[in-house]
Amino acid sequence: MSIFERYVFRTSLGAFLTGLSLLTGVVWLALSLRQIDIMSAKGQTFWVFLTVTGLTIPSLVMVIAPIALFIAVLFTLNKLNSDSELVVMSASGLSPLQLFRPFALLFVLVTALVAATSLWAMPASFREITSQFTKIRADMVTRVILEGQFAELDAGFVFHYRERQANGDMRGLFIQDRRDAQHVSTYVAEVGRTIEVGAQNYLVLERGSIQRQSPDAFDPAIIQFERYAIDLAQFGGGDETGPLRARERSTLALLMRDPNEPMVRQLAGRFRQELHERFLNPIYGLVFGMIAFAALCQPKTTRQGRGLALAGAIVAALSMRIAGFGTSGLILRGESGIVVAYAMPALVLALAWLQALRPDFLSTLFSRSKKQERAA
Repeated sequence: MSIFERYVFRTSLGAFLTGLSLLTGVVWLALSLRQIDIMSAKGQTFWVFLTVTGLTIPSLVMVIAPIALFIAVLFTLNKLNSDSELVVMSASGLSPLQLFRPFALLFVLVTALVAATSLWAMPASFREITSQFTKIRADMVTRVILEGQFAELDAGFVFHYRERQANGDMRGLFIQDRRDAQHVSTYVAEVGRTIEVGAQNYLVLERGSIQRQSPDAFDPAIIQFERYAIDLAQFGGGDETGPLRARERSTLALLMRDPNEPMVRQLAGRFRQELHERFLNPIYGLVFGMIAFAALCQPKTTRQGRGLALAGAIVAALSMRIAGFGTSGLILRGESGIVVAYAMPALVLALAWLQALRPDFLSTLFSRSKKQERAA
């Protein structure tokens, strides 16, 4: 790598790391403030708060890294042009392909970062977040909720116990689950305690009953029990029940998913969408970088020319991301959307590459299409 290439690479890498750090920090801080009740209402330590909110960083990096790359490439090329370095290099015979080499290394590094985050780090962080919230709810039951207090562990889930014994057992438990208005359940038990089995936390009730009321039944159904266990993970709510939702499963688990599994069969489109989004995320980072390079890789002698190229790059990247959301919806509805989802970024990547090698490619293409329309 030449001195010029090392200089371009250092500049673009520094701009990328700065943009990634600043954007991730700002978004993380805004999202963290929404979880401040972990300390204020749920009685957890500052370390637990940092752990839970810090686990959202992989998902933020996955979204922000392509944007940071886009900004870094635009910043570097605009700086080279403003300092007349790009003009001098072009006049000395530097081709767009030679200029692309240091950016290509950055593209590879960022694509690898987004791929590792999307395929491994993000689903692992979602699984750990679920585990942390389960522990927080178990901790609320055992330490935070006071005797005689009616506490709402989750929206529509009320918990109460009369007194706590020296060994930690709770006596006189009352639990009402109204999260599903169509199926209201009320639990009453003489004794209750929390236990941990592997990575799961359970609330075990002894000598009690369950009263379940359905809207189409006049009398409730009452079930007597000697021992009954409630999985504390279910207090999290959400559209997808169960310990492992689509976003929490590893990429290998999504690839090897059992079509006969009840959750997979019920949410087949969601599992298909999640799997392909993980593979598409790195591609979008590469496309964003290529759009920025194609827009400003040629020297511009006027501010107006640079402004139009910059505006065009922003519009193209924004349109690309919006179209990506649309193709994600197509994957959710059917397998036919998979081809469109991969073909669109591949087409944009090819057009950006041709535009970078031939600055008049897109203008010539548009002028030809207009002539054909007029002739027709």
